[in-house]
Order: sequence, then structure tokens, then C-alpha cells
Amino acid sequence: MNVARRTAFVPADRLPGWVARFSGAHGGLTATEDTDDGVMLRMHDGSVALLSPPWPDDGRPGRGRDVVERLTSLALQERRLGIVLVRRGGYAVGIAVGGKLLAHKVGTASARSRGGDPGAAVVEKAVTEAGKVFSGQNFEYLATGGDTKLLAAVLSTPAMRPVAGRPQLAPLAVSDPNMAVLQKAAADFCSLRIQITDP
Repeated sequence: MNVARRTAFVPADRLPGWVARFSGAHGGLTATEDTDDGVMLRMHDGSVALLSPPWPDDGRPGRGRDVVERLTSLALQERRLGIVLVRRGGYAVGIAVGGKLLAHKVGTASARSRGGDPGAAVVEKAVTEAGKVFSGQNFEYLATGGDTKLLAAVLSTPAMRPVAGRPQLAPLAVSDPNMAVLQKAAADFCSLRIQITDP
């Protein structure tokens, strides 16, 4: 039996409409379950949607009459994020609140500066620019995306250790970072991550 899975990012203020449209397109809602990973919605046609909040409640749970309203309320709470995106093609760092960037830097790095190693050059540049963007900034969560090994190299540097110790959000898969990719990542990190399974 083939199962199709996909992921969508939905801003909190659009979630009620998204749930209504999804339910209508799949024969109606049969069950709602509050799980450790989020809110599970089961539809008449066998489709399932797992709605995960962008961050944990951390003692500030959402409010509402049902689990979807509480999830929406939680996701609407504004949290300050430090963002680090790294791939061999470049880096992007920023501070975001409510899906909007307050400070940022994007760029590439020349491999000549590190003996022809593009990964090492990008790591070095990302660490330098993150230090500038994050300097004097306080944020609750670290949000990362891109190449797992390069991100690990960035976060293991002495300059980044204080940042690396912050609570981390689920990482994003991103293309080579540029301004558009960083802006989309800032919005996605503050949106609900919905994993859809179609029968």
C-alpha cells in the first residue's frame, strides 16, 4: 500500500481556515487527538494531518475551547528566534519575531580563504557574521536549517557555544541561503508544521 506524505507550513492566523478546507476536501473530520507531537486530525477518507506547533508551550500554553484553538493560540504567541542557515552555497543568519526579520546577514564565502575547502570557508564566514548579528541580542530559540554537518561545525565553534546551548526548534530543509530563503525560513519557523498523510 502506497502512502503519500507531504509537509505544509501554515501561519497560525490561517490555521482555522486551513483545517476547515482540509476537512471539507477529505469528507469531514472523524477524530481529533492531542499527542506529544501535536494535534492529529483524522478524516473520513483516511487522510491524516499532524499539526505541530512552532515551539513548545514552555509554561505558556495556548488557550481555547478545543485542541485546535489552543494550538492556534500557542502558535500566535510571539517568540524571538536566532536563525542560522548554512549550505555550501552560502549562509544566512538573522533575528526574527512573528515571522519577520529584525536583523540579518546573508552571503557566500570564497574557498580560497580556507585552502580550497568551500565548506570550511562558509562555516568560518557564518560564525563571524552570526557573532555580529547576535551581538547584544537576546532570543529564546535557535532555529537552524541546511547542511547538517556544516551546521554542527558552526555550532561547535567556541564563538557559537553560548548560542548552541539555547533550545532548538526543529530544523528546516532549505536551498542555498539567500535573502528570499531567509525570509521564508523566518516565516516557516513561526508557522505550524503540518505533516499530511494521504491514503
